[in-house]
Amino acid sequence: MDNNKQLSVFQKTTVGVQFLFVAFGATVLVPLLVGLDPSTALCTAGIGTLIFHLVTKGKVPIFLGSSFAFVAPIIKATELYGLAGTLSGLVAVGLVYFLMSGLIAWRGAGFIRTIFPPVVIGPVIILIGISLCGTGVNMAKENWVLALSSLITAILVTLLGKGLLKLIPIFCGIIVGFVVAYFFYGIDFTPVAEAPWFALPKFVTPAFSWEAVLFMIPVAIAPVIEHIGNIYAVNDVTGKDFVKDPGLHKTLLGDGLACMVAGTLGGPPVTTYSEVIGAMSLTKVTDPAVIRIAAVTGIVFSVIGKVSVLLKTIPNAVLGGIMLLLFGMIASVGINNLIHARTNLGEPRNMIIVSLTLTFGIGGAVLQLGSFSMTGIGLAAILGVVLNLVLPKERKEEVE
Repeated sequence: MDNNKQLSVFQKTTVGVQFLFVAFGATVLVPLLVGLDPSTALCTAGIGTLIFHLVTKGKVPIFLGSSFAFVAPIIKATELYGLAGTLSGLVAVGLVYFLMSGLIAWRGAGFIRTIFPPVVIGPVIILIGISLCGTGVNMAKENWVLALSSLITAILVTLLGKGLLKLIPIFCGIIVGFVVAYFFYGIDFTPVAEAPWFALPKFVTPAFSWEAVLFMIPVAIAPVIEHIGNIYAVNDVTGKDFVKDPGLHKTLLGDGLACMVAGTLGGPPVTTYSEVIGAMSLTKVTDPAVIRIAAVTGIVFSVIGKVSVLLKTIPNAVLGGIMLLLFGMIASVGINNLIHARTNLGEPRNMIIVSLTLTFGIGGAVLQLGSFSMTGIGLAAILGVVLNLVLPKERKEEVE
């Protein structure tokens, strides 16, 4: 099905760099949006990918990059608990993966779908997208010319792009917006010129915070389900069954460890990248060694000091234009999740779960217990899970 055996070491390296190029835009966009160092994110994505391959015995061709699911929670948690406290919450995200890994090893993958059906996951994904729309608009309105330049480019690449180009609309949008900013508004490259060629990423040490831990843990529900879906997608691309070998519990364990390491070093949580899976489908190259080359290349880029400084010169309006499309697309994925599963919203039980999950999340409901508080996506996710478990099902639904 693939041409892995026909590739030389040089060809595998070339394809590996291409795969990193596909993941690059999204991986560095997350830290730029939440105030983390993009070089740290590149480094932790590379290290996390290597950890994942170590745990899965090098069998699964998966690249782990920065997770957009945590953008809004990181911004809010940083306001409440500071960056160091927030990072402790991101480290704890790995515990959710460990728990799911243990449950799947014990009861099988079907057990997870019972706890997190589409009627719960769909609204949570919708919230992840909707919660960021205001931030995107505020950044875009700083300069609508730059915002629309990046937005229109990303749309055109998504609709008209061919091959690998179609997989990097974010990267293309940022490049065009940056070029427009340079020629028409000017960009100060003095910090780039002054930056050293070699510099370690800015690692930040977490400071333990119970509030931040409990704030972040529920958010991990959506990425866990995304992980499971992407493993099945890789199965389709490679023609192999990684759910059985090395096992879904192993892939979740590897992802969880990668998230913990990322948080410990000051990077955002990582998640399986469907963009790279799409690139494998196009190139027919599914050798896990190629993904590991992409990971190592990401680590090398992370220690080039000028890269991080250059990325920080990208105007906010350019990033805002990308966000207008990106976070709307995330919300659309949640809607598609409900449609694909044929969730009947005319059914009172489903309507109640979806309605309350969205209302609590969008409305900013807060659960306050002493000094501890929970709000936003985390609270909405827990509410959806609880409602799904306690609300009675109709007989017809139980039969199905």
